[in-house]
Amino acid sequence: MPHRLPADLSCPRVATSAGGLAMSRIVAGMWRMTEWGMTVQQRVAFIEQCVALGVTSFDHADIYGGYGVEGLFGEALRQQPGLRDKIELVSKCGIKLVSPARPAHTIQHYDTGAAHITASVEQSLRQLGTDRLDLLLIHRPDPLMNFDEIAETFGALRKAGKVRHFGVSNFSRHQFECLNKRIALVTNQVEFSPMHMAPMFDQTFDGLQDLGVAPMIWSPLAGGRLFSGTGDRAEGLRLVIKEIADELDQPFASVVFAWIMQLPCRPLPLTGSGRLEAIAVAVAGTRFTLSHGDWYKILRAGRGHEVA
Repeated sequence: MPHRLPADLSCPRVATSAGGLAMSRIVAGMWRMTEWGMTVQQRVAFIEQCVALGVTSFDHADIYGGYGVEGLFGEALRQQPGLRDKIELVSKCGIKLVSPARPAHTIQHYDTGAAHITASVEQSLRQLGTDRLDLLLIHRPDPLMNFDEIAETFGALRKAGKVRHFGVSNFSRHQFECLNKRIALVTNQVEFSPMHMAPMFDQTFDGLQDLGVAPMIWSPLAGGRLFSGTGDRAEGLRLVIKEIADELDQPFASVVFAWIMQLPCRPLPLTGSGRLEAIAVAVAGTRFTLSHGDWYKILRAGRGHEVA
């Protein structure tokens, strides 16, 4: 039977770093918005309902939906302009997709040069119908990236009032620290879930905790594999999480979000759903913590071996 969620659910807020951006602990990921089939009125209602839950941070990238998601979201903001000052807008740049929306792109590649970052921000602002981004991330580490050039470009965008804060996505600890030495970064958005634990063991999370910077987490539910993945590890992990969820009388996904948020680096997980119920389940994960024993049961099942 579905669990009855508390009527007073409200997502807490967290500063991503000292003096950094305050965001909702659960971030609404907009990657799949073009697939949700929402009318503009439904998009407005969805944003309003997220805000009512305390989920005020919305994650975008210029390339999402074949360069289409930011325009859909911006159309909703134009319908209800008062929403802009109630939310935090996050976007990413640095990937050039081969897409009908970008006929000049003949090969998919990275571009973290000043001209591309600046042009991407200008386009995101136009699409979203806003005068500033609250947070801009470099989407992927680029073998040709020049840390000094990126830092200078970020500084110019901040001075122009077009971007308030900066971060990265999918960067290693060393890559993050190289850029952070040149300009303060407020997050590193990385993949993490009970089925993908690399950041917990490759110093990514340790480095961020040391700096007092909270990571953002994409694919916290392993792209749905936690619900339907096959193979001994996925099925065993699912059984362990379900057993803990049943004992705590909490939704399965809430337990996963709580497990992630229990890490001392203070992760901010993203959702990927256009269903308000799924976002409320994520928010419910902010209201409880797991016992050490239960937390380690999930770790063990996800890794497939005992903690030695």
